[in-house]
Amino acid sequence: MLINHPILGPRDASEFVYLGDANLIHRPDWQAEDALAQFTKYGYLRDNPAGEHRELWFHEQGDRSWLIVTRNTLTHEISKVEMARDVASAEGRSK
Repeated sequence: MLINHPILGPRDASEFVYLGDANLIHRPDWQAEDALAQFTKYGYLRDNPAGEHRELWFHEQGDRSWLIVTRNTLTHEISKVEMARDVASAEGRSK
């Protein structure tokens, strides 16, 4: 499987480490009243979708960047690759 890195171009998936659901970039507020419940959900409860899914990948064997990869979990077709820092910044501005 090839991942089209936004800066480096097409790279083999073996250069990356899959780290799970892209929602992991949204850490719970540690000072919230229900912080324990939020972190329990954050750390242990995950969806296992069939179809298009946003995933977090780390370019371990390259520039060590974090990517958000939108991939169909049934066909492994990748429809979008974004820098995680850009996604996190854009979502932070929209709040």
